[in-house]
Amino acid sequence: MNDEIETILHREDITLAPIRKRSLAFFIDEILLSFLLIFALWDSFTSAQTMEEVISLTNSFVLEYMAIKIIYQAFFIMQYGASLGKLAMKIRVIEVKTLQNPNVLSSLNRAIFRVISEMFFYLGFLWGMMDPSRQTWHDKTAKTLVVNA
Repeated sequence: MNDEIETILHREDITLAPIRKRSLAFFIDEILLSFLLIFALWDSFTSAQTMEEVISLTNSFVLEYMAIKIIYQAFFIMQYGASLGKLAMKIRVIEVKTLQNPNVLSSLNRAIFRVISEMFFYLGFLWGMMDPSRQTWHDKTAKTLVVNA
């Protein structure tokens, strides 16, 4: 772990969120957003006759779904320091420098790079599991940490 980060965490008596909690928070957020997509497209889903039509319908809204994910993550991280999944798991995101909720640009940066990490086979998330400070790609680019609330 970066000595500066370790010193800050120790001085402020802050602990990093465990991978298990982060994974559960991710799962909760993904389920919520998936249900939101299904709810928004319910009429189209019910009129689909085959599984291929359902898949085609889902694929036709990939960009919109990514935009929803970015807006959701950026808003909740900026406003509350946590998405709904993170709130449920009692963890939150803080900026390394200020130890406060990320500002608008950091939150937006984090949300965009989170989606990019998902597009690259979740490699950024895997990186976070191996990183001593548990920073994923989106945490590194936004200079944030996920800590216990």
